[in-house]
Amino acid sequence: MKIENEITKTQLIQRLKRIEGQLRGIQSMLNEERDCREIMQQLSAVQSAVRSTSRVFFQDYAAACLAQMDEQTEHTDRFTSKQMVQEMINLLDKTP
Repeated sequence: MKIENEITKTQLIQRLKRIEGQLRGIQSMLNEERDCREIMQQLSAVQSAVRSTSRVFFQDYAAACLAQMDEQTEHTDRFTSKQMVQEMINLLDKTP
């Protein structure tokens, strides 16, 4: 399944570029031998940004899956719907 909402896709790409910049900044901080607390603060910010980005992605993914389930309700059985929901839960468990 792909992201069909272009606005969400654009926002995700912008977030990932920002995270990429933060990671490059942390690399520079390490090379400059900056204070450990500053580096940890930036690592924490990156972790939070990744978590937030994952949440936005998952929300879009879940909405698309649920819409697909609604469209296919007539053609699928409950077992298939339960499988799709379980797959979504498994992905959520793996999300940072």
